Amino acid sequence: MSDDTITTEQVQQLLTRGPYHQWLGLQVLKVERDAIEIKATWREEWVVNPDKRYTHGGILAALVDLAADWALVSRTGRGVPTIDMRVDYHRAAKPGDLVAKGRVVKSGGQFSVSEAEVFDQDGALVASGRGVYLTAPPKA
Repeated sequence: MSDDTITTEQVQQLLTRGPYHQWLGLQVLKVERDAIEIKATWREEWVVNPDKRYTHGGILAALVDLAADWALVSRTGRGVPTIDMRVDYHRAAKPGDLVAKGRVVKSGGQFSVSEAEVFDQDGALVASGRGVYLTAPPKA
């Protein structure tokens, strides 16, 4: 699939078919060949510590996974299963929308590697990571 065959709007439709993605308030900001930028609308339910008011690491990990996974959409036309993933946390994410930027590191016929970074509303890096994804064509 070439980068001109799938639009930001088409990716938005595919991505937000899932109820969890809808709950995250995901908005596809940009889709390019081997790259994606996604905004997640902040929710009070993300707070893990009411006194410190920072976002749960699971939300950040989900955004790393989503951006890395969906960076492959220009090649696959779909989200792909995660095989392995690691996440590094850099600072607490305080209340505010988050932006995840994913890019393909290595595209393969069976497996691919992508990475992503998550930024807070001030543009500070809060988490990053890398994943391995099953990109083999789905079985009929």
